[in-house]
Amino acid sequence: MHSGILAEFPSEDALVRAWEELAREGYARVTSFTPYVVRRIAGPPATTAVLWIMLAAALLGGAGGYGLEWWCNAWSYPLDVGGRPFHAAVAFIPIAFESAVLASSVVGFFAMLIACGLPRLSHPVFEIDGFERATVDRFWIGVDDADPRFEEGVADALLRMGALRCERLGGPR
Repeated sequence: MHSGILAEFPSEDALVRAWEELAREGYARVTSFTPYVVRRIAGPPATTAVLWIMLAAALLGGAGGYGLEWWCNAWSYPLDVGGRPFHAAVAFIPIAFESAVLASSVVGFFAMLIACGLPRLSHPVFEIDGFERATVDRFWIGVDDADPRFEEGVADALLRMGALRCERLGGPR
């Protein structure tokens, strides 16, 4: 959300009531800024794609580690050590597992950064006076002006829903 209306609410209950009212009116691009997770308005986690990306990285990393060991020991430079087979699958499992963990964690780190939109050094919401209290004791709702239902009267509606104040975020529409 880079432009729209931001409304401050004094409590979690007031925020939830306003959120439900906005949902009933058909607003879809609504964002909340709260000091803790408010379960009554929290939807599914936005990072589910990161889990699938990490799974794919783990499978590829494990297969890559196993394949590298197989290529080195059974194909490129086979050595008969103690009568063991060139392709000793049981001996390859620890390295394959560690390769899967390494690939998954490295790819997951960068996927999470991208999913969260980081690094973000500045955001328009930080220019609003008093917004820093969103991490302490205030609850904020933002209605993006890209929402199809957005109109100039949304600020008045939010004030009727119990908002302490409304601020315009970004430039004029």
